[in-house]
Amino acid sequence: MKFRIMIILGLIAVVLVGAFWWGGHELSSPARRSPQDYHQEFLANTLEHGVTVQTFCLTDETPCLMMEPLADGRLGRRGRLIREQLGAEGIDLSPAGQVRGTLVLVHGRKGRKEDYLLIGERLCAVGFRCLLADMPAHGDHPVKIITFGLREAGIPARLLSEAAERFDFSPQPAGLLGMSMGGAVAVHAAAQEKAPWKALVVISSFDRLDTAIQSNVVSRVGEALGRLWRAGAGWVYQLRTGVRLEQIRSDEPASRLSIPVLMAHGTADRVIPINSGRRLYQSLPERLEKEWIEVPGADHHNVLITEFPIYANVARWMLRHVKP
Repeated sequence: MKFRIMIILGLIAVVLVGAFWWGGHELSSPARRSPQDYHQEFLANTLEHGVTVQTFCLTDETPCLMMEPLADGRLGRRGRLIREQLGAEGIDLSPAGQVRGTLVLVHGRKGRKEDYLLIGERLCAVGFRCLLADMPAHGDHPVKIITFGLREAGIPARLLSEAAERFDFSPQPAGLLGMSMGGAVAVHAAAQEKAPWKALVVISSFDRLDTAIQSNVVSRVGEALGRLWRAGAGWVYQLRTGVRLEQIRSDEPASRLSIPVLMAHGTADRVIPINSGRRLYQSLPERLEKEWIEVPGADHHNVLITEFPIYANVARWMLRHVKP
């Protein structure tokens, strides 16, 4: 009997260690996604989407894309729709094809730069150039570890600066948008000294990674196992990165921001609970121009594709603030 119990306990220990190792590894180096069929369709037919797309790499080998609206003003279906939505609100838009500023778009965990091609199509249609980059441990980026903004905060400004020099455009005015993990990177980037951004949009992101993870896991497996898994996965993450999960906080840099901030979050988000997003919003300085939007019924993975006009809200915010 004792031997059998020891075997069972040993198996449980093996399962737990395996779960911890998988969790810490997925946090630091998530499985990379290959380009999807819709990415390839878009890149093969950019004119039908009303944009041009150029590929390039930063000096540190970060893979990037630059999207610009077609100079002749032709639009794709999504571009026509967002201009109609904004026009119905009485927003004065520049003629299609004109570029009024540059936006850097930062993808989320398990994403890649091509995921934001459809977002870029809409924002190009209202007058912005869009810059997209693979984050470390994602897409085709050579670095294998992600720290959710702690070490990646300089990438967006470097992308803006190097792209402006390479393609001969003015780096100002510029705005920054990030979702989920990308939102954390964007918050850290916007809080840097002499950051070049006029405005920030953060979608479905967190105040503290450790509490967001714990809330997610506890809701699925219960309090005791959730806390145990978070502690074990956190230990593996620290072993791989040298960073404790408790150090990964967006609320602290958010409290130092000095530019207008729009935050949006789905009300049914189970990956990053909406309370985590609310706390991040509440950490913003009181004096700041800011706006909080809740997307009804949206979870983490469909927050951008419900009937709620999230793109119109994002475009309106950037048009208001990213200007000469």
